[in-house]
Amino acid sequence: MAVRKTVMTPAPQRPSLELLLAQARDRVVSEAELAEQRSSFIFGNAPEGSKITKESARAASATVRLLHV
Repeated sequence: MAVRKTVMTPAPQRPSLELLLAQARDRVVSEAELAEQRSSFIFGNAPEGSKITKESARAASATVRLLHV
């Protein structure tokens, strides 16, 4: 049987990562950035070979809205 490392050890210290995470927590994302993220998500998850373009994804994300019920 293979020897396995234990998984219950403390995570290594990563000060540069901790600094980046702290900065990200305080950052406010603009509506334009959110819109670009939505269109990028649509385009990135489109089926291979589909006719979805980055521009059509932008248009779709601008017109389709989800309702909170």
